[in-house]
Amino acid sequence: MTTRFFDYINLHKGEEKGEKVLENIRANITFKGANLWILACAIIIASVGLNVNSTAVIIGAMLISPLMGPIVGAGFALGTYNFLLLKIAIKNLVIATIVSLLVSAIYFYISPFKDVQSELLARTSPTIYDVLIAFFGGLVGVISITRVEKGNPIPGVAIATALMPPLCTAGYGLATFNISYFFGAFYLYTINCFFICIATFLVIKYLKYPIASTLDTQKERRIRYGISLLIVVMIIPSFYLAYTLFQEKKFTKTVEAFIDSEFIDRGYTVIYKRINYNTTPKKVELAFLDKKLTEDNVLLYNRLLKERGLDNVALTFKQDEKDIKSEILNELSKQDRSFAEKDIIINDLKKELAKYKVNEPNLINEITILFPSLTEVSIGKVERYSNTDSIRLDWLILYNQKEEEVPIDGKLLNDWLKTRLKADSILLVQGNKPLIGQVNRPIK
Repeated sequence: MTTRFFDYINLHKGEEKGEKVLENIRANITFKGANLWILACAIIIASVGLNVNSTAVIIGAMLISPLMGPIVGAGFALGTYNFLLLKIAIKNLVIATIVSLLVSAIYFYISPFKDVQSELLARTSPTIYDVLIAFFGGLVGVISITRVEKGNPIPGVAIATALMPPLCTAGYGLATFNISYFFGAFYLYTINCFFICIATFLVIKYLKYPIASTLDTQKERRIRYGISLLIVVMIIPSFYLAYTLFQEKKFTKTVEAFIDSEFIDRGYTVIYKRINYNTTPKKVELAFLDKKLTEDNVLLYNRLLKERGLDNVALTFKQDEKDIKSEILNELSKQDRSFAEKDIIINDLKKELAKYKVNEPNLINEITILFPSLTEVSIGKVERYSNTDSIRLDWLILYNQKEEEVPIDGKLLNDWLKTRLKADSILLVQGNKPLIGQVNRPIK
């Protein structure tokens, strides 16, 4: 039973030959010629995606990025004590990093749009979760590389570990001289690189790849201690950032619950709300539609907030109409960019629908009065091909007629409708049979 279990988790099954794996890794390490051009193009695509807040574009950039090569190469070199390969891998990783930073910084410097979008902001505060993603993503990547059948995990690893967006965000920090963004994003990039490398090192050691050079016990111990120290150095800040993020979420949730119970549930209409965790004291700003508060009320609500366990928090109420208007306009201006693309699509759809809109509410009544034998009259517009193969919109009148009545004069109805609607042509359809005009495309 135990043997069968180990067969299921045995990584040696389906393993590629070590020489072939080393050959593939060497081929993907160097950043020269085509690889460097692909990297630069991927950086620009990712920067544009961050600039316009497009997740799809950012994912596309991650898929074509060749950055994984030297990182996996460094991990493989460490695992086999191939210090020449390690030197080449680190050198190329440094070149790729510098090129990426320069290209993204130049793009963001010349770009007229420098607003901080949510996709960009998400890469400035790495946490322990990013460490886990990088490590397990690296495990999947190196296991795939060492298989005869590579499968399709590599694109998923490229997306999950997200090497490209943090580099572009660091470039944005350089271009806008925002040091906190630069260091936050570059730390995330470093985390990803380091833990992909460590995952590769562990798998290569587990698979017992032949070592390139023999080390004495003291040097081998020094390498292990160095790796352990670097792991601690990388993880501790991420734990702190994760704790800070947890505290911020907890603070925001408590404040939201306070606002709901004390104001919204009591019928107050909150038209403006801002919660700022990163100030001293922390700030909560509110504005109501028509409720004015006295100084005593403000002190009371601050005391109630403190009773909820929220110390060192300043709760303020904007009651001056000019201030409220200014703040709302500022908030709207921040949102304008993110909604701009949707607004354009909506406006285009409105224009398209307007072409088919019928603004003749009394037309059916007039038709049934003048032609009382008609029933089930419907009015619309339909696209038709003209003799010049261009598409035009024509009026379409669908109707039925009482069986006992004499058939109407179709030409008379057609001429009257042309005059009434000021139209060049009218398409009259009784049931499914055209009476006047020809339909050149099916009507659904």
